[in-house]
This record gives sequence, structure tokens and C-alpha cells, in this order.
Amino acid sequence: MVTITKNPLIQPLLQEPDSLEAWLENPPEGTEWVNEQLAEKSGMTLKHGRAQRRLSTLWASHQAANNLGGEVCTEVPCQTKKQGCWPDVAYITPDLLEQYGEAKALPASFPLIAEIVLPTDLAEEMFTKADEYLNSGGEEVWLVYPENYRIG
Repeated sequence: MVTITKNPLIQPLLQEPDSLEAWLENPPEGTEWVNEQLAEKSGMTLKHGRAQRRLSTLWASHQAANNLGGEVCTEVPCQTKKQGCWPDVAYITPDLLEQYGEAKALPASFPLIAEIVLPTDLAEEMFTKADEYLNSGGEEVWLVYPENYRIG
């Protein structure tokens, strides 16, 4: 019989962040920093992924056709006034890209953000998240409801 014990002298290489600042230093995929705690971002569906891909493709086509510069990104971390988030789709302007293109997370909200709403998401939480983006430098937030084919 083999017994495996935990050696207290060996610490894991990556520890869970215990603050927004720690989360921003190394934002773990699949998590967000919400209400001063680490929260798992889960529940993505095939429909969610398809909506995300379609929207990012449309935004990128518009950006290229109008020579806007910047970049359309998916699942990139950013900081709001109180939270650390991974917007589903985001547009970063040329100026912000030049200034923060090598940062681990954008230290503000992206100017244009889309959140794909899951069937398990509560409307009030999504509007609160949109308000947080807007109060942190965001200019426009789209809430995309793929189940109903609506954008709010």
C-alpha cells in the first residue's frame, strides 16, 4: 500500500489570490475577483462560445473596415474600480494597446465590452457588472442574450 502525505515544506508555486491586487498580478483563468473574493467563472455553453466568436468576428471586421486600429479580444482580464473581470469580448483602442499591451491585465475597463449572458446569470448581477464597467472607464457595454437573440 502506498501512502501519500503532504510535505509542509513544499509550497505550491501558485497560490490563490487573496486581494484584487494579487488577482491582477496573476489573474487565474476561469476566475474573477468579485465582492472582495475569488469567484469561479463557469457555465459556458456551446451557444455562449458561438455567440462570443460571432461577435468578436463582427467587431474585428468593423474595426478593420473602418481602420480603427486597436484590437478586438476575447477573455482578457481587466480591473474595474472594485473587481477583476474577464469580459467575453472587448475592444482596446490603439492608445490603450500601446500603453498597456504588455500588461497582465488592463488597469481599467475596456472602452467597449460585451458580456454573453448565460441562462444561469441573474439579470440584476449582469446590470451591476455593466455599471461597474461603465463606472471604471468603459464607454459602452453590450449584454448579449444568445438564448433570445437579443442585445441589451
